[in-house]
Amino acid sequence: MHLIEVILLAVVLGVDCLVVSFSQGLIFSHNRLKNSLALALTMGLSQGIMPCIGYYFTEIVSKYVEPFSKWLVFIIFLALGVKFIYEAFKENDENICCIGLKCLIGMGLATSIDALASGASLNLTNTPLMFAVVLIGFMSFFMSLTGFWSGNFFKKLPSKYLEISGGIILILLGIKALFV
Repeated sequence: MHLIEVILLAVVLGVDCLVVSFSQGLIFSHNRLKNSLALALTMGLSQGIMPCIGYYFTEIVSKYVEPFSKWLVFIIFLALGVKFIYEAFKENDENICCIGLKCLIGMGLATSIDALASGASLNLTNTPLMFAVVLIGFMSFFMSLTGFWSGNFFKKLPSKYLEISGGIILILLGIKALFV
């Protein structure tokens, strides 16, 4: 992947962090600085660690999947993109309201499952892991902080549009992988 593609991937993966943090920013009124930093750090670390796991797992099985790597990257990005778009239209009644350690870890893992799958695509496209992981982690940290602190300001902007945009970007990255 080229630099712009890694940046787009980092932004798209950060959308989940932004949305979850946005909901937390709407809810919390006490210890906002501490809560926002704890949440952003958890999101950034989770989003940074999961691609490493996906990357190295793919390395173990790469000799078996290498002939199909372009198609696998396409399928991974297509599936993630469709998932993002589907979840944008799905009714979500859950109200996440906790900043305890167990809850932080749970939110970090839940938002970083997509990053695990993206780690496989990083390996299959021979993208340097460290650069991508640092960029993904930083972007998730930044977007989480942004989401938390802009909760009240952006009350009228449905997160659905961010998720749809992220899904479209992932699908386009998948299509591009077929032709490069």
